[in-house]
Amino acid sequence: MTETQSPQPPNGTIGKPPATWRIVLAFILDFFTIFWIAGLGVAFVLGGTTENGFSLDGLPALLCFALMIAYFVVFNRYLGGTIWKRILRAKRTDR
Repeated sequence: MTETQSPQPPNGTIGKPPATWRIVLAFILDFFTIFWIAGLGVAFVLGGTTENGFSLDGLPALLCFALMIAYFVVFNRYLGGTIWKRILRAKRTDR
């Protein structure tokens, strides 16, 4: 093996992309997870909590959506993948 070659991972998993169902499931779980966390967080801070959870209108709702978008951008670009992508091992290696 020369210096430019990297050692092969076990079980011959070189370049094998994750299954599509893992990627889709990770996105769905990430979406609902961050929706509830951001929604409850914004509602708690800005007074939008209800008996059944939270209710956001106007600027608090926009803030919630901005936090959701920031979650996906920051985690995917700077932290190597979202929480559920890491749990389900659904990270794409083609980038």
